Amino acid sequence: MNTTETKALQAFAARIRLAALDAIHSLGSGHVGGALSIADTLAVLYGREMKLDPRNPAMPDRDKLVCSKGHAGPAVYGALALKGYFPYEELKTLNRPGTRLPSHCDRNKTPGVDMTTGSLGQGTSLACGMALGDRLRGYDSRTFLIVGDGESNEGQVWEAFAFAAAKKLGNLVVLLDWNKKQLDGWTDDVFPMGDYAAKFQAFGFDTCTVNGNQVDQVAAALERTRSGGDKPYAIILDTVKGAGVKDVEETMANHSIPVSDAQFEAWSAQLAAEISALEG
Repeated sequence: MNTTETKALQAFAARIRLAALDAIHSLGSGHVGGALSIADTLAVLYGREMKLDPRNPAMPDRDKLVCSKGHAGPAVYGALALKGYFPYEELKTLNRPGTRLPSHCDRNKTPGVDMTTGSLGQGTSLACGMALGDRLRGYDSRTFLIVGDGESNEGQVWEAFAFAAAKKLGNLVVLLDWNKKQLDGWTDDVFPMGDYAAKFQAFGFDTCTVNGNQVDQVAAALERTRSGGDKPYAIILDTVKGAGVKDVEETMANHSIPVSDAQFEAWSAQLAAEISALEG
């Protein structure tokens, strides 16, 4: 990518962070840490990589996203709103009665959401089924699966990955958000999983590790997945939980936190300044 495109994606990531915080602030609290950590990846997916059409969300041969860590829904909603799937102001209805934006992703409610998720681990199996189904239909499309590192404690995750390798799902791209924290603390303290890259390679994935909070590195890794082939892809995203907002990054228990008026004002001002600097 050239510098102009890199800055545009960095600005898009900052806007996704701002949109997610806007939604969570309207409710008073929510899953801030894990939403912010994947903003850069969502910016690259929705801003550069995915084949999609906001005017036709159900386009059969579109690329599809499964955010298996469904509690990061506010970040996904932010990306969708910014792409024009629904009005931006609708973000402020997050998890309220009658909303199209529940706290966890729901394909039956939200335009642009391809799969309902939230029961951790299950999104992995669903994504494998979607990728296989699209291949059987002859679609030139990919399925992108975002998985949490804490979520990878679930046995179903690895059963699904064994299936993906066995079925040679070269149209499946797993993006593991290695932000090193989960609900109860550091992942290495709760349930250490060892070397994620080595595990994926052992399962038969084409694997790489990148800084998941650098859009250029994420973009380069995703470019590698365009060639398809007979192996599914795994990209380990080395991220910081709460990335992009220093106060959140420095909060230990930042999985789900309150967002006060004063905090939102300060954080949104920080992100607005970043966007302004990037956009010149």
